Parts: sequence; C-alpha cells; structure tokens
Amino acid sequence: MISRNDPCWCGSGQKWKKCCYPKEGPQNLTSQYKKQYGIILKTEKQIEGIRNACKLTAAILREACNLAKEGVTTNELDRLVRKLHKDAGAVPAPLGYGTPPYTKAICTSLNEVICHGIPDDKPLKSGDFLNIDVSAILHGYYGDCSAMVAIGKIDPEKQNVMDTSYECLMRSIAILKPGVLIHEIGDIIEDCAKEHHCSVVNQFVGHGVGIAFHEAPQVPHHHNDIAIPLAPGMTFTIEPMINAGKRGAVIDPTDGWTARTIDNRPSAQWEHTILITPSGHEILTLLKDPQK
Repeated sequence: MISRNDPCWCGSGQKWKKCCYPKEGPQNLTSQYKKQYGIILKTEKQIEGIRNACKLTAAILREACNLAKEGVTTNELDRLVRKLHKDAGAVPAPLGYGTPPYTKAICTSLNEVICHGIPDDKPLKSGDFLNIDVSAILHGYYGDCSAMVAIGKIDPEKQNVMDTSYECLMRSIAILKPGVLIHEIGDIIEDCAKEHHCSVVNQFVGHGVGIAFHEAPQVPHHHNDIAIPLAPGMTFTIEPMINAGKRGAVIDPTDGWTARTIDNRPSAQWEHTILITPSGHEILTLLKDPQK
C-alpha cells in the first residue's frame, strides 16, 4: 500500500502527498481518477444499483451451481439462468456480447477450459469440474461472479487447483482498502499459486464493472507494475484463473471464445465483484443469507 510520504507512483520523484495525492476531497478525487485512469468512482446511487445487480447475479449463480450434477447438460444450466434473469426483469450480460457475438447467457468452463466455455448438450459426468460464470444487467447496472462445482469425486490435481484458486481470490480480497496499489492484488495471487505449485493465467484479467460490463481498471492476477491506488467508489472484479500446469491459454479457433490450457491440465476460477469503501471493501456478490 502507498502512503502519503512514499515516492509518487507517477515517477515524478516527489512524495505522493506533494504530487498526485488528491487535495480537495471526494469530488476532486472523482474527476482525478476519471481523467488520469479512466476509472469511474461510483456515486451512492450507482453503488446501490450495482449492489442490487450483484445480489441478483450471486443468487442466479447459486441456483445454477445447485443444478450442476452428473447427467445434467450445461445447456440446461443456461436455460435455467435465462429463466431466472427473465423472472427478475434482468438481462444476461454475455448474451450477444463481443466479436463474434457470444451465443449463451453464461460461461461454463469444464476441466481444462480456463474461461469462456460455451454451454452445450454434453452431460456432466462424475470426475468433471466446471466454472459457472454469471453476469447480470439489472436496471442498467452490472454484477459479475463465478464459482466452481465438482461433479462427484474429482482427482487430487483438480481439487488442489480448485482450492488454490479460491484461496488466491480470498487472500487478495483481504488486503483491499484505499491506498492499496493494483499490482499488490496480483502479487498476493501469484505468490499464493506458487505456494501450491500452480500457475496464474496472464492472458485474462479482472476489470472494472458496474456501469458497464467491462470498465477501467484492468486488474491483473499475476505480478505486474500497475501502481494505481485503490480509492473509495471503485468497483471491480477479481477472478484468478489458476492452472495446474503451464500458465498459457489457447483460444479455440472454431468458436473464437473457448480458452483452454496449453497442456490440457485442469484450470479453476472463482470470482467476486468488489466495492472499495472509505475504510476497506465490500464483497458485493457475497450472499449474506446462505438460504437465499
């Protein structure tokens, strides 16, 4: 974390308090972050809308995870998620997104698939594990989260990478508060992954979210040098993609989306949307009541 008397992150040679440290309160900070980084520090009204979208997103994700069992297809998960969005007056953010346009409401990434796996009619089988990634738009605001599901008993390598990804996520969230530098998130994650003999995918990153599906800043999960201090009102995802083997990914040329490990060893990912508060952080996609 950067302090007022540390050298400024911009490289000027001055102390942070004499250089880029905000000097005139919240409105100055909002305009400074928008101008310097393209980062939107959200208003209270925006935060409330994002919080509601995140709560819905997490609830939909939980229902999808509960349905994911041996014999169920990922297309069945997709149909459930579409229905839950419709019932809530929401829209799945991935549907029609990107180039080529994504054709499903969720991403379902099995075994060696790192991310952006496309639901299909192949039944899940015992020994599989998968990441289910849900992103919802509710009243113009976005929520984004994902979780892993093990189908029956999984092998020790899959269990290790699944547990490691979750530990990486929660360790990195634990340090979040104003003044922490973005690269500290990646430092925590990569060090944690190495402790468990895993690697961190560096081709995909976390990102700002809330007013749009993808906003500034990018949040790498590996060692990097992004020295932007976190500030109250920032909303972004952390979503470490952890591989059992090599860190690289290869994109399926037939669909333009599915990213697989280069060595076909398993990959796991967990994701939350986070709000930076004046005193710390809030996990917006963490359901407080486990029964709802």
